[in-house]
Amino acid sequence: MARMREETLRGRKLSADEDQVGDAQERDLENPPGEDSLGSDDMSPLEKIMTLEAELAQAKAKVDEHYDHLLRLQAEFDNYRKRTQKEKTDIVKYASERLVVELLPVLDNFERAASSAELNPDFNAFSQGVEMIFRQLQTALNKEGLKVIEATGQPFDPNLHDAVLRVESDEHPENTVVEELQKGYYLKEKVLRPSMVKVSN
Repeated sequence: MARMREETLRGRKLSADEDQVGDAQERDLENPPGEDSLGSDDMSPLEKIMTLEAELAQAKAKVDEHYDHLLRLQAEFDNYRKRTQKEKTDIVKYASERLVVELLPVLDNFERAASSAELNPDFNAFSQGVEMIFRQLQTALNKEGLKVIEATGQPFDPNLHDAVLRVESDEHPENTVVEELQKGYYLKEKVLRPSMVKVSN
């Protein structure tokens, strides 16, 4: 009986020793002794701290670089926005500059005509001068795209004509412009002012 107990204990001891040898072999397979890789487990706490501090310094430098870049972009965008706003304001403010420049010679000629009429009250000369200035004004405005709307004798068009009177007419068909009371104008393709007209019944 005692002999059987002794053999059982010896068998358990052998089994435990085999388990320990198996665990050691598994550890050796996972970390072969030939590999000299220094993982974070192989570093001392001081080395770990120094490595982390270096990585943190690199990250901070990148953050500072990106932040500076962002500030520069923001400043450039603010300058661009202010510049375009000023340009837009100037465009609105001086939109009529070209037309005014075209009309300055007309203004000069009106001034000369008025001075001339004071010195020499010749009605015919004054009338011819005003006629020339009128043509000069028309030319300047035509350059800017101003065109007269044809009205008299045309079929009435509410988009182009403003009918203020309806009259009986034997000469014109019904709904035709018989007389223009005030000229209408296009500015390029847009109706700037409709013609004021009389229309036949």
